[in-house]
Amino acid sequence: MIDHRSLRWAAPVLRTIDPVARALENERRVQRARTIGSLLNSILTGVVAVVTGFYVLIAFQINIAPLLASVGVLGIAIGFGCQQLIRDFLAGIFITIEDQYGIGDVIQTSEVIGKVEYVGLRITRVLGEDGTLWYLRNGEILRLGNRSKGNYQAPEPDPSDTLSTPASGAAAPMGAGPASSALAASADNESAE
Repeated sequence: MIDHRSLRWAAPVLRTIDPVARALENERRVQRARTIGSLLNSILTGVVAVVTGFYVLIAFQINIAPLLASVGVLGIAIGFGCQQLIRDFLAGIFITIEDQYGIGDVIQTSEVIGKVEYVGLRITRVLGEDGTLWYLRNGEILRLGNRSKGNYQAPEPDPSDTLSTPASGAAAPMGAGPASSALAASADNESAE
């Protein structure tokens, strides 16, 4: 039995570890907040610039209806041409918001295992185990394992859960009658031969 007095040594250790863990967690939150803030700032700047441009044209009594139609068609053309770039940006936004990984995390993708050096909206830089600096486009990262988040282990299979005779074990739960039991027994005899 563990007595609370025997764990007195743990209190100073926990008091030392706790602030360090909180500082690392806060640093990651600050980094994520900066990235999201930078993204929102860029979007807001673009929207304000476009709206201001339209108001300037209206002030000079220029008809903006044909311009809006042209901008719409141009937007569709750019959208088709930049599908991959848009995909990378959207993936980068979700990587940042969902905190899938951050700088300093060790990640594994289908291409590389290494330490994350930089996370941007379009690319992620990873320093591979062999010292190679990899540039991964965020939209192309389909599978990712983060080796720095938690200590996850797959459960070990329990050997007592396996059936020694699969046919007879399968017939029993079905409430089988004598005919099914005889069929299961003959299947067991055939597999033993």
